[in-house]
Amino acid sequence: MTCESILSLGSNLGDRLGWLCAARAALATLPGTRLIASSRVYETEPVDVPDAWRADGFLNAVVVVKTSLAVEAFSDAIHAIETALGRTRGFERHAPRTVDIDILSFGDLISDRPNLRLPHPGWARRRFVCAPLADVRPDLVLPGQIRPVSAILAELPSGPAAIPAARQWEGI
Repeated sequence: MTCESILSLGSNLGDRLGWLCAARAALATLPGTRLIASSRVYETEPVDVPDAWRADGFLNAVVVVKTSLAVEAFSDAIHAIETALGRTRGFERHAPRTVDIDILSFGDLISDRPNLRLPHPGWARRRFVCAPLADVRPDLVLPGQIRPVSAILAELPSGPAAIPAARQWEGI
């Protein structure tokens, strides 16, 4: 049985577009997983980062996959991709990173476990998530919501900004 999962990708360190492309490619190679949609890439202002890293703008995007992996195995595989692509985790939250991959949704699953909160908390308050999500699933109503993504995006304040990046990735 396959499940549609929606993922948010972000990078604010080094070759940001290169890291996003590498993450998307790695996701497509996971067992039983197929990439079915990609948003545009957005240049976004940092949100919730310490002042020391405010100048490090992000590139963000959303990808949609179908996977036959169980959610725990899928989550573990995503963490392995982040690590393989140079993501380091320390005690400093929101530190610069080569790549960050968040599971926004996994089918209709609702989870409040400490290591697996679904849908991802806070997605509906973040333009850097909602803008690319609206590219690929504007009419989607995520579990626990009553409004589609496009309506939520329309009601968000204009800042922090999320604008299509000058350089875009190729393909799906």
